[in-house]
Amino acid sequence: MVGNIAVGGGLDGAPAAPVVVQSMTNTDTADVFATSQQVAELYRAGSEVVRVTVNTREAAAAVPKIRDRLAQLNIDVPLVGDFHFNGHKLLAEVPECAAALAKLRINPGNVGKGARRDEQFAKMIEIAGKYQKPVRIGVNWGSLDQSLLARLMDENARRAEPKDATGLMREAMVASALESAAQAEALGLPGNAIILSCKVSGVQDLIAIYRDLARRCDYPLHLGLTEAGLGSKGIVASTAALAVLLQEGIGDTIRVSLTPEPGGERTREVIVAQEILQTMGLRAFVPMVIACPGCGRTSSTVFQELAQDIQTYVRERMPAWQLHHRGVENMTLAVMGCVVNGPGESKHANLGISLPGTGEEPVAPVYADGARITTLRGENIAAEFRSIIENYVERSYPLLAES
Repeated sequence: MVGNIAVGGGLDGAPAAPVVVQSMTNTDTADVFATSQQVAELYRAGSEVVRVTVNTREAAAAVPKIRDRLAQLNIDVPLVGDFHFNGHKLLAEVPECAAALAKLRINPGNVGKGARRDEQFAKMIEIAGKYQKPVRIGVNWGSLDQSLLARLMDENARRAEPKDATGLMREAMVASALESAAQAEALGLPGNAIILSCKVSGVQDLIAIYRDLARRCDYPLHLGLTEAGLGSKGIVASTAALAVLLQEGIGDTIRVSLTPEPGGERTREVIVAQEILQTMGLRAFVPMVIACPGCGRTSSTVFQELAQDIQTYVRERMPAWQLHHRGVENMTLAVMGCVVNGPGESKHANLGISLPGTGEEPVAPVYADGARITTLRGENIAAEFRSIIENYVERSYPLLAES
């Protein structure tokens, strides 16, 4: 029972299921109001699965309350419990936590040490089976199972051509995931209730590990570059890694693990994940806004301001649009800054506007499906173009039956 986890995918032929966008809260889970609020924000931004930390008895006891609070808000999003070190105790002591979660995440490196490791892992798998919950076995290179690593180091030392430290780390990551999955199945958890992940912070490491993992198993795979970092660095690194794997048909769920900038929105990671999938043509979430970068012909910032205005507008309008109009997420909009590529790009989009560049006639032709439909002038171009977009949506995308 995989629940809400996507299975299959790729660019060759129709995917078995879409790649799912996941995110994680950074609130204290014991704070029911704050965590419910952030889950709601992530969900409204487009997160289809949300993971929460379950690290204390108070946090475990809060999970059912969070689930109830979300129901009051008419939000039905799968919650994943993230367990480290004491998950076996928390799930046994607060069984209602297990019942309220959609999935459990277990890090095999943090389940326990020595003889206690197998016993504590077995307890968590037993509870997952009892409540029919899928389990993500999530290996992280910052917390590898030390006994497994020591065993592989001994084996590596006996090889005629030993692997280097990087190769050994990659092997340990894959071995930890596969051996833990085999152990879970031996304990009675169905294979289709197991999801694997191997998180590292190096792009080439992630690509190599997941290629190996995909070659050696059929479990659904959760992708993510852990500790990706701040701002553009985190976005670029995550995109570089995930795009290669997704292009090869590897990956069923993804998370972009961005460090929020001070005062930044947690929802940024959701938007970036969506944009990766949409720009690759794997899924569509909101209308795409195409805009030129600007050059010496566009000394005015008008087109930049309009592009930002329209991009914000369509994302804000999308929740209402998707309730009533089928396919609106596939719409493309072009906001161009001068006559060089403006008309051509505008004609290629569903709707496009070509603003005048420096020294050009102060008019802005608007195109719909390749045909010029009007010309805008003056101070109210943004409002008038938004109105054109609304009319286009009403005219071009069929009403859903329930609306």
